[in-house]
Amino acid sequence: MHIVIMGCGRVGSALAQTLEQQGHTVAVIDQDPTAFRRLGPGFGGRRVTGVGFDQDTLREAGIEEAGAFAAVSSGDNSNIISARVAREMFGVENVAARIYDPRRAEVYQRLGIPTVATVRWTADQMLRRLLPSGAEPLWRDPTGGVQLAEVHASPKWVGHKISKLQEETGVRVAFLTRLGEAILPTSQTVLQEGDLVHVMMRTDDVEKVEAAFAEGPEEEGGH
Repeated sequence: MHIVIMGCGRVGSALAQTLEQQGHTVAVIDQDPTAFRRLGPGFGGRRVTGVGFDQDTLREAGIEEAGAFAAVSSGDNSNIISARVAREMFGVENVAARIYDPRRAEVYQRLGIPTVATVRWTADQMLRRLLPSGAEPLWRDPTGGVQLAEVHASPKWVGHKISKLQEETGVRVAFLTRLGEAILPTSQTVLQEGDLVHVMMRTDDVEKVEAAFAEGPEEEGGH
């Protein structure tokens, strides 16, 4: 796939290098030509100096054959305008914009532009580490009835199988984060100390699930 990235800061350059390593062709747009130094000498994609919402600049970057467009410059307005141009003028299917202001992010989501609200996400992640309790929604289905959330599990669950956790709490464990790595557990996987548990559950059941995760298994003694 050909992918166009607007913004060659830390995120844009890391994204460009990762995508190229995965075999995609990449073009990076930035107003500052010195920003392309971040890509390193090994980067084989296009470097286009210009503004990401200028149609000629986008064409030079290959937007007409692009399957995806990422707007990750430092300006919210520039990101959202360029994302809309990519989608509405050039028909790019997969578009995402990085947004610093979480209030704006909600507005743009309603415009149909997937957004990553950097500050809100980082603040949420910090809160999860400082106050590890309850459930933090990561995704909701369009009806709001089902959500993916990271739920804090009591240390009492350590040593018990995922199957027991699912059976007693009524959730589906989607994945675990263990020592910084995401793993897909089986029913036989045993919960270890420090595991972050990400589950699918009904939104109506959140309080009940939080309570069950906090209380630990019904019967102690035996793993």
